[in-house]
Amino acid sequence: MLATAAAVALTGSAGAANFHGWYLGLEAGAGWVDDASAVDEFGPFGAPIAVNDIEVQYDTGWAVFGTVGYDFGRWRIEGEVGYRDNEISAATYPGLGGAPAIWADPSMNELSLMANVHYDIPLSSRLQLSLGVGAGADRARFETGGGSFSDDDWNFAYQGIVGFSYAISSGTDLTLNYRYLRVTDAEFSEERGANDVLNRYDDITKHTVTLGLRFDLSPDALPPPPAPVPPAPPAMGPKNFVIFFGFNKCNITQEADAVLSEAAAAARSGGGASVSIVGHTDTVGSNGYNQKLSECRANAAKANMVGKGIPAGAISASGRGEGQLMVQTGDGVKEPQNRRANISIR
Repeated sequence: MLATAAAVALTGSAGAANFHGWYLGLEAGAGWVDDASAVDEFGPFGAPIAVNDIEVQYDTGWAVFGTVGYDFGRWRIEGEVGYRDNEISAATYPGLGGAPAIWADPSMNELSLMANVHYDIPLSSRLQLSLGVGAGADRARFETGGGSFSDDDWNFAYQGIVGFSYAISSGTDLTLNYRYLRVTDAEFSEERGANDVLNRYDDITKHTVTLGLRFDLSPDALPPPPAPVPPAPPAMGPKNFVIFFGFNKCNITQEADAVLSEAAAAARSGGGASVSIVGHTDTVGSNGYNQKLSECRANAAKANMVGKGIPAGAISASGRGEGQLMVQTGDGVKEPQNRRANISIR
């Protein structure tokens, strides 16, 4: 519900829900830690004279993340730095009748360094679903109130990530992410007089839900918008307009919106005029993918003109993929002039 409300509240012009190139992400939210089991070993200098199981429960905490990555179009790779903080709500010894541990105001915080791989699935021109996995290292720090005891331990960690991103501008996405993180075999030791206490944890499982922003650091430059075709009397034939798109994108830019405003005015001046919109792509990507991308561009232009008062029934929208290039190129060539939609008004 929070993500839906945020998306509805954002009414600015939007870019495509995926970038191409380098990006930076910042996130913050809530974190939970599953109840954990540990073995508490007490004894002189590492020779335990008592070994007891201990159960640890955690309060809801907070988490922040920073990411830097590279988007290849559908696949993304990124480095992630995360910080989580959770207070310990209870720690008891089941074998001793549920007796509480003697820690005062205990807490655990974790610094994680992860390498992630994501696969993005477009759901619309603005919204996409992302599925990711990651692996790296987690430094868990256990401490008690007043600084009476603290210790930290680095361990291997791995995670799964599910998220949504919503384009709020051509270079900024709003993100909602869930992370499932698992840390292996954490250990914390405490000196208590002539004795040592060693807590050996099983794997620790953590969950976080965050909201954030992702910024495109290398947006593709759009070609200069062409001068609109001067209006002509109806007897002179159809009126034609052309708009351009960014690489692998089908959002309407400010320049394209201005051209579509002129096209809508021309359609209104023609009374019962019909509008034909045909989307095109460059030669990067498969034929099937480019066909869908060209249709997305045509439908985005149609939705824009409907929003300007042109009846949807008067507009036809279709895509030609990479089959009708404005500039002839070989396969796999990023040609800005080929990333376009042609609007014809009769």
